[in-house]
Amino acid sequence: MRSSKSSINERYEYQQYIIKQLEKDGYVERDSKHFDKYSAMDPDLLLKFLTQTQPKVMSELKKMYGADLKTFIVNSINKAATDKNNSILNLLKNGVYVDNNPNHKLKLLYNKPATDYNPDLIKKYKANIFSVMQEVWVDKDNKERVDLVIFINGIAIISIELKSNTQGQNFKDAIKQYKKERNPKDRIFLFKAGCLVNFAMDLEQVYMTTKLDKDKTYFIPFNRGKGHGVDSGAGNPIDKDGFGVRYMWEDILTKDTLLELIEKFIFIQKKEDKDSSSNYSKRKYKEQIIFPRYHQLDAIRKILADLKINHTSQNYLIEHSAGSGKTNTIAWLASRLVSLHDDENNNIFDNIIVMTDRVVVDRQLQNAILRLKEAAGVVKVMDDKCTSADLAAALSSNTKIVVTTIQKFPYVLDIIKDNGSNGPILKGKKFAVIIDEAHSSTAGKNMLAVSQTLSASGESDEDVQDILTNQIQKSGKQPNVSMFAFTATPKETTLRLFGRPDKNGDYVAFHLYSMKQAIEEGFILDVLANYTTYKTIYKLNKNIVDDPTIPANDAKRQIARYIDLHDDNITQRTKIIIEHFIQNVQKELINKNTNMSEAKAMVVTASRQAAVKYKQAFDKYIREHRINNIKTLVAFSGTVTIDGHDYTEASINGFSEENTAKEFDQPTYQILIVANKYQVGFDQPKLVAMYIMKKLHGVNAVQTLSRLNRVYYPYKKVPVVIDFVNDYKDIEKDFRPFYTTTILANTINPQTIYRLNEKIDGYYILDPLDIDNANQILLKKQKDFRDKQHLTFYGQKVQSALTKGNLSVNDQKDFVKLLWHFCRYYEFLLQISMLEDLELQKKYNFIVYVLNYIDVRNDDVSYDLTGKLSATDFIQENTGHYEVKHKISDPIVKLPVVDDTSFTEPTKKRLSEIIEEINSKTGANFDKDVVTKSLMQVKDIMLKNQDLKESAKNNSATDFELAYNEKTDDALIKGISQNKTFFTYLLNTPEVKKEVLGIFATEVYKALKES
Repeated sequence: MRSSKSSINERYEYQQYIIKQLEKDGYVERDSKHFDKYSAMDPDLLLKFLTQTQPKVMSELKKMYGADLKTFIVNSINKAATDKNNSILNLLKNGVYVDNNPNHKLKLLYNKPATDYNPDLIKKYKANIFSVMQEVWVDKDNKERVDLVIFINGIAIISIELKSNTQGQNFKDAIKQYKKERNPKDRIFLFKAGCLVNFAMDLEQVYMTTKLDKDKTYFIPFNRGKGHGVDSGAGNPIDKDGFGVRYMWEDILTKDTLLELIEKFIFIQKKEDKDSSSNYSKRKYKEQIIFPRYHQLDAIRKILADLKINHTSQNYLIEHSAGSGKTNTIAWLASRLVSLHDDENNNIFDNIIVMTDRVVVDRQLQNAILRLKEAAGVVKVMDDKCTSADLAAALSSNTKIVVTTIQKFPYVLDIIKDNGSNGPILKGKKFAVIIDEAHSSTAGKNMLAVSQTLSASGESDEDVQDILTNQIQKSGKQPNVSMFAFTATPKETTLRLFGRPDKNGDYVAFHLYSMKQAIEEGFILDVLANYTTYKTIYKLNKNIVDDPTIPANDAKRQIARYIDLHDDNITQRTKIIIEHFIQNVQKELINKNTNMSEAKAMVVTASRQAAVKYKQAFDKYIREHRINNIKTLVAFSGTVTIDGHDYTEASINGFSEENTAKEFDQPTYQILIVANKYQVGFDQPKLVAMYIMKKLHGVNAVQTLSRLNRVYYPYKKVPVVIDFVNDYKDIEKDFRPFYTTTILANTINPQTIYRLNEKIDGYYILDPLDIDNANQILLKKQKDFRDKQHLTFYGQKVQSALTKGNLSVNDQKDFVKLLWHFCRYYEFLLQISMLEDLELQKKYNFIVYVLNYIDVRNDDVSYDLTGKLSATDFIQENTGHYEVKHKISDPIVKLPVVDDTSFTEPTKKRLSEIIEEINSKTGANFDKDVVTKSLMQVKDIMLKNQDLKESAKNNSATDFELAYNEKTDDALIKGISQNKTFFTYLLNTPEVKKEVLGIFATEVYKALKES
């Protein structure tokens, strides 16, 4: 009968109650007089265990040491445990050699066997002795007394300080006791040699630490979390039947759980000492014991339990916030899946494949997994030098865990298709695919290729019908593949691909650790709690009499980018940022040893050109104002040409791109200026401030700003955001779907694709006979030149039917958009259902091919706006400071449906109207004539580009457009001296740039092709 809370009036009664609960699980209560404070052991119990389980070795040792045997064994184990290169965890896992005789190895515990096939192992497992002591004096002067100590086979592994809320104390008092009254040098608390974990516990909450270090001791929550879904948060649920922390003695402290933790979870990792030398070769590393947080343990155990039931029939979405310890969770999962068996003792998976989008995180995962699986051949790391053939070979070998990037994986499909009469080399295998940060790259064709690669289906001599059927069957959820997708920000498609329907039929994650809970528990910081916005005001002028008509949105975005790259704008913002950094940010993270600030900042720009120009502006300001304690770095991909000079990240920084993150971590550098780099997956806890010069929206906004949320213990970091572009209300709204749980409230069903199909047929452009004939060729494994000629004919026929008929340009564009949407929805639908419609599959194959040929741009539309605009009178106006503590959760997201998509032509307005609109919104006064003249000059620059000329002569108009779009930035930079303000606006708004400059892409193509 469980005691009620009201009956627990003192801490001692609470203590007694826990002991009684542990005794129900087979614990033995031992008197504290048996405790040896110099070895942190119960020697008598240790000897009893060793004698019962290893009588032969103990008999030999008894003959050698006689009455001194107990002292010899205790001293031998104590010496091994306190060796700086060893640990009590290692001894518990691997045993100890008590002398130089290789036959005198003693096991200190026996894990629970995976099966019951070996009676001797079962017997030894049951011989483990779990014990508990209360009121244990742990120091030599008998001044420090610990409430509870947990032992395995006489070896202390856990200490617990208890407090009773009914007596006006709680876990905070227990934490204070550990910090103020416990000596880290006492044997029981000695790092790596003493207790594996120390718990501070009251009736409602539990906190833990794996290392005592006086005031520097870092305690973290070990709570289940309070509430579910939108109600999720820190703490434990209110338990009307007992205590909120009863999971401790009902689960965590039970014998099997402790054995599982020691064998499968707890490990020691090296972590770089942030106070060590900046010289890589002289850096020091601190070790730390990694004990799983509750949500990590809970996620792994629930996944494994579900797999025992469902085997490979299900996918799993793990929605864990930043700061959740995702890298270790993935490593634990991969490690456990290797040896996971069903009830018939069969392996559930043959290979575990860990995929990630980012090289940095890829390396973190590699290291974490290797720590848990050190055996040769168990883990294969596919680094940047590995080919797709190497990856395929690893999957076909006995390698259990393969770590790679998702970008490599689709290419395996081509390798495994042609393997002679034996069929695919992966046939019959079962795979677990763990995807880190499952978002953009886990949808569409990449995931389609992954599913096809891992399919157990084989191919033989098949006709077209068989091939089509196999294509469909291999595209969806494969019976031999389970995918485990980890993300803090699940998109709609991710929820539908990997989520599970709840009781309401909505799709949710299999396991949740919310942003709200992570913030409340102190694992991450609230990046929206100190947010300041600015608005850039300027005067825009038109310098010409002409007033051409151009697409309104195109011109607005081009002007915005031109403004963003304007020298006056950059100079003003640079001054604001550096002065803010000096006055506010450098006061943070003061290192007591050096008396210098470790605080760093990131400047997020909208383009590579902007990153280079801001780097130049920052360095100029720092140089002119003789600022000695700020240095900058820049990060962007590729080469940028400005005023005839080529720039790369490496050439500017003075070292290779691979070293940028490492160098930024050094005290030498304080500010990192980025363009589409380091906005996702970059873990730098010293980042205090972020300065935004780029439009952010949705998941991208959350992921970018979340670079600031890392805790930097023991400093009390306060993140700061200065935003020159976005509205705070929009950003706050972007965070709402990911603050607690994320719920997909609708889905795409087959009716969606059939509606699109009917719309396409209504245009009478695609000939059904052509679709059938083309598929006969498309599905051939080997195509000859004549086949390629026939395919070209079908593409040209569709192009002719579309552009030479009676359809207006707007209708032509609507039709092409329909084709793209058909492909998108069909690919997605195949991921979530077994839609077996051969006619749709043939149409999909045909459309994918002919889309390469279709070009519906209006050749008559051409605008040369070069030199038509100018901008002056820039002002950076502070528009608000936000410190909103209460956050709103809006968890409902929806997939787009057919009727949500507009196919209408973008509104066209005269340039003068567009400039007036921009001026009214920004407070500027752009001159309309100058805008037009500027755009016309861009076209002239493009016409002189030799690379484009070569591309035009050797490519179709569609392929030429790709090269054309890549060169627009270069053209804008070359012409920027003519109109800096407007060109800056264009360069910082890529959507506008693409649409506006796309107006005369056809004209440039034809002129260059005929030249």
